[in-house]
Amino acid sequence: MQRVAPSVIARAELHRLLAGGTDRETNIVSELVEAVTRLVVQELVEGEQADFLGGRGRYERRGEGQAGSRNGYEPGRIRAAEGAIDVQVPQVRGSQVPFRSTLMGFLEGNSEVLERLVTEMYARGLSTRDVEDAFRDATGELLISRSRVSEITDRLWEDYQAFVARDLSDINVEYLFCDAVFESLRRHGAKEALLVAWCIAADGRKHLLHLAVGNKESEACWTGFFRNLLERGMRAPTTVTSDGAPGLVNAVRTVFDRSIRIRCWFHRLANIRAKLPEEAASGVLAHVCASGMRRRWTRHGPPRTGSPTPTRASTPPPWPASGTTSTRSSPSTGCRCATASGFGPRTSPSARSRRNAGAPR
Repeated sequence: MQRVAPSVIARAELHRLLAGGTDRETNIVSELVEAVTRLVVQELVEGEQADFLGGRGRYERRGEGQAGSRNGYEPGRIRAAEGAIDVQVPQVRGSQVPFRSTLMGFLEGNSEVLERLVTEMYARGLSTRDVEDAFRDATGELLISRSRVSEITDRLWEDYQAFVARDLSDINVEYLFCDAVFESLRRHGAKEALLVAWCIAADGRKHLLHLAVGNKESEACWTGFFRNLLERGMRAPTTVTSDGAPGLVNAVRTVFDRSIRIRCWFHRLANIRAKLPEEAASGVLAHVCASGMRRRWTRHGPPRTGSPTPTRASTPPPWPASGTTSTRSSPSTGCRCATASGFGPRTSPSARSRRNAGAPR
């Protein structure tokens, strides 16, 4: 009976996350970053092991003069901005020289390399050169063979293509959130606009819908971004939450003309909720939701047929149940929607753990 490699398990977990989303208490982007980081690291260390064994694949017999064989895995850990990420480090027995993963040592002191690669992977895909440039030691020596890099990049590129083309018709989108943040996607490059869209579905689960690089946060970039979502089967949402960037606002009005546009509704209600006593929160939030939407209907008309109609006594949308809300803004626009999804300014692990202990998502 053949055992499944940890990289195969990591890929399956990533696919389940993209297909099923996360519950309302979980940060969807943090979950995605952790899953993708684990997959990339597993691919790399397993490739490093294959290089050490002369390129032999799993369950492939040793050739003449070859020594060493795979000997299971030991638990390892990489510390990144999103926290500690557990990986399975491959082991080798019967070799003339002990196998030590150089990549694990390199990543311990260069976690920002992983953060950049993971963001770029799902924003526009990775090339072989991207991976090669990222994993060189202080002398410029490549830490993994070019042939192995090529194999890994091909698999990661397939993952990216599946992500940007996946069918969205099964996600019953109710509340859409969109924003642009600026990230350095190249090692020494200027920051680029990263367009982000995520949603809360009718069942209360969060889904990351799309990431894309925009040359600038213009109406044309956002319009093309939104039309890509509709072409992949996404239903028009009940509400679209955004900041006040003119290009984004115009694109929302053009593409989602039957949806209600809201400015940072998610964090506005979360901030209100954090100041309310437990026994009064549900009733007050229901009233706020109903009053706010009725005012917007007066100006824009009701949403499309079949959308939930809020009333004063209705249950509020699936907002976080308790805690306090961070008031951080994304670096470029001032909108807090990106912070709610997991994007925005980086914080230290200790600060992040304190925030996550009580902060709603």
